[in-house]
Amino acid sequence: MNKAGLYIRNSDMKTVSPKEKFRLTRRKWLLGSSAAAAVAVSAPFVARFAHASPDIAKGETIFGLGIASGDPWSDSIVLWTRLAPKPVEENGGMPDKPFEVTWEIAADERMTQTVQKGTAVADPNMGHCVHVDVRGLNPARDYWYRFRIGNQQSAIGHTRTAPAPGTAVDQVKFAFSSCQKYEEGHYTAHKHMAGEDLDFVLFLGDYIYEKPAKLGKPREHDLDLCESVAQYRQRYGLYKSDVNLQACHAAHPWINTWDDHEFANDYANDYDTPNAEKSPEFLQRRANAYKVFYEHMPMRKTQMPRGPHLQLYRRFVFGDLVLLNVLDTRQYRTPQPCGNKTKPLCDEVYDPKATMLGAQQERWLFDGLTASKARWNALGQQVPMMQRLNPKRGTDRYNLDKWDGYRVSRSRLINFLDKQNISNPVVLSGDIHEHHVGDLKLNFDDPTSKTVGSEFVTTSISSKGNGRNMTKKGKRYLKYNDHFKFFNQKRGYNLTTVTRNEWRSDLKTLKRVTEPDMPIKTKASFAINAGKPGVEEI
Repeated sequence: MNKAGLYIRNSDMKTVSPKEKFRLTRRKWLLGSSAAAAVAVSAPFVARFAHASPDIAKGETIFGLGIASGDPWSDSIVLWTRLAPKPVEENGGMPDKPFEVTWEIAADERMTQTVQKGTAVADPNMGHCVHVDVRGLNPARDYWYRFRIGNQQSAIGHTRTAPAPGTAVDQVKFAFSSCQKYEEGHYTAHKHMAGEDLDFVLFLGDYIYEKPAKLGKPREHDLDLCESVAQYRQRYGLYKSDVNLQACHAAHPWINTWDDHEFANDYANDYDTPNAEKSPEFLQRRANAYKVFYEHMPMRKTQMPRGPHLQLYRRFVFGDLVLLNVLDTRQYRTPQPCGNKTKPLCDEVYDPKATMLGAQQERWLFDGLTASKARWNALGQQVPMMQRLNPKRGTDRYNLDKWDGYRVSRSRLINFLDKQNISNPVVLSGDIHEHHVGDLKLNFDDPTSKTVGSEFVTTSISSKGNGRNMTKKGKRYLKYNDHFKFFNQKRGYNLTTVTRNEWRSDLKTLKRVTEPDMPIKTKASFAINAGKPGVEEI
């Protein structure tokens, strides 16, 4: 029995040692990359042999990972669940058989006004997950949904479609955050987000952490480094078993992107950082990670991975008010310059061939921004874009895993926003477990340089523990980076309210995450006035 009180078992449901478990799961790698492609072909075949309901122990729920909705369009929403009565066991406690799941969506919370209903197959090749892309819905409308299998019924979830493109919209309200390392704190921020009146939640990566557990943390587990499909599934099972995370998913539609820990820390494209190594084993592990990421996110089949590739970047339109471009700064970037990490600049950061987005994604982004008619144009992405000079021991240092390591790529993007006169650009970032607020400049080294847009960096849900309100590093940021307006290292999220005249961000923080159920407060509030680049505290 592990420290979470859960047995780790092999496919024959026998308790095995960590060494034996590693041998068994590593042997399954070779099947991982083909499974996602195979399910699309085999789905009709699987459906003919779907079973009605598995036998599960009394008192268990087959919906052990909760329910979710996501990727809101004006006429469509994705509904998600995964059958897992024993979330952290290798197969979620499910037999190796397909099962038929009933779903329904209604116009009222009591589920008396059914809008659509149907069945879906939970395929063991996809971890018994279910993705239902419900089409033909009305724009800007609240809906409620649930799943059923046998005599078990899920909780009722709430979701909301986006306003139709081009229609006049007075307000869009959402929360965004990132980085929720399970063992380092409670997900109290999700509990508070669940209680907000939101159009959606934007999560900017590090939904899980792939590393082995460390003892002595507020919440413990003893799962190994994630490498196989089974190991990634166990990790998602652990994280998604959290009741506060389940509540936030059930309360609002989510828009997800990843960062690095959904796969491997600081990876870049096909390369294992910091050694910039490339190997078939690394790509196989990436295929496993991408497959299981998709299995657990409420996303459309267009995002289903093909081996070690998953086309994650996509955009969402909220009437004529907000265009949200969700980016992927991991899968297409060139390896980090200068050996990665925080250090003085080297010549590689000015390499014109270095890229954060890759040529295809960059063209997609520029084309979408050029065509946009939205009043506000947002980029939801992973790592901070603003320059972050951090002098230490008399030397100018920069974190080169961020946009600071890709200076030509960053300049090209900011210059494009300026020259094309993109309406009210705002960048939303995560990754660093800190609230940062600041401006995007044509030349960050010149305080008088033109301000093109602004950036809000959200803190983490729980990663790095309780944090502090101000650190020596934060004081250096504010002193040596004139474009910085705010720094804070407490945990929480960014609550964003967008109107025609103003983009407002309320920075929500918790005193502690090492204790459950702490109250939330607004640490600071900032606003951008439409048509006037630059952020101001309010």
